[in-house]
Amino acid sequence: MNKRVAILGSTGSIGIQALDVVRANPHQFEVEVLTARSNADLLIQQAIEYKPKAVVIDDETQFPYVSQALANFPIDVMSGKDALTEIVQMPSIDIVLTAIVGYAGLLPTIKAIESGKDIALANKETLVVAGELIMQKARQHDVQIIPVDSEHSAIFQCLLGEENNRIEKIYLTASGGPFRGKDKKFLSVVTKHEALKHPNWEMGNKITIDSASMMNKGLEVIEARWLFGLEPDKIDVIVHPQSIVHSIVQFEDGSMKAQMGLPDMKLPIQFALAYPQRIKSNFDRFDFFHYPCLTFEQVDREVFRNLELAYMAMRRGGNSPCILNAANEIVVDAFLKDKVSFTEMSDIIEQVLEESTYTANPSLEDYGFSNEEARRLAQRYLPKKGVRQNPRVG
Repeated sequence: MNKRVAILGSTGSIGIQALDVVRANPHQFEVEVLTARSNADLLIQQAIEYKPKAVVIDDETQFPYVSQALANFPIDVMSGKDALTEIVQMPSIDIVLTAIVGYAGLLPTIKAIESGKDIALANKETLVVAGELIMQKARQHDVQIIPVDSEHSAIFQCLLGEENNRIEKIYLTASGGPFRGKDKKFLSVVTKHEALKHPNWEMGNKITIDSASMMNKGLEVIEARWLFGLEPDKIDVIVHPQSIVHSIVQFEDGSMKAQMGLPDMKLPIQFALAYPQRIKSNFDRFDFFHYPCLTFEQVDREVFRNLELAYMAMRRGGNSPCILNAANEIVVDAFLKDKVSFTEMSDIIEQVLEESTYTANPSLEDYGFSNEEARRLAQRYLPKKGVRQNPRVG
């Protein structure tokens, strides 16, 4: 039987690529559910092609439009605040791909786990915010969480068959983004247009800005802490500009295993959806002679402060990563709207971490409170006027 897939966030970058994987493997996968926040036209187009049992449009104002467009198809159309948490509990779903950006992915992921669905996790914020709770629920309900991030997929693959061998350290690789090697002065005047020009990966706006600021790597460090049960000092980050070595595991005997491939998100998506099988693909193959030199560099955490802030939040534990994530979501949105400068994002996140209420052992309700409080504080610290973009000379 085909594996029946629910794709949360089907109109985003990961969701679109996941559907490419489904289209290429019609005898492996079947789409049960598609969801989108507000891109009604693309959701309708996807629903007509893949004919899922149900779709969810989060923006309730778009519900009549989507419902009317799909009226002649046997597709349930849903909307409203509880629609996502309801839809993931459908008995026919085998695996849920969580590709929603940000905190919004937390509750649907929890409900999917409680319903016994395996998770293909592309929403790193879920583990950043509530990693301990999520992993506990996954064990309780005998659910597998297969990471979709290229770095965590790499670590996951390197650890297959190594269950009884002790990890000494893992290395998450980072491309360095569009500002690799730049200093604080340069970063202080970069524009959103410059920050959105990632050298290797095609991603959504939010994750692209996170990559440019190194917050994406900071969130991945926290995600790895929970996925692989590691203490913070066993997780390191190295810059690898070519994005060929996706991450590395070092074992206690000193040997290292790395997973390599071209920078194409369809490969980890397909791996997660098909796991534990590997299925044939027509993806481009890596050619060593096109990449005769693979290089590695140290991250400058004084320049890219977000990475250090993420390590601080992870070491402090409790609700600190939740606070970090909430503040970051606010400042990235503000940066994309020209309301805050690139370097001011780190300043505001640090302030919010210092001033938010700390909870050592948070419940799900505590995470909700922390998320809202951090967002309010971050909004308060935004400049009252937009940022005037300074043209760089020379």
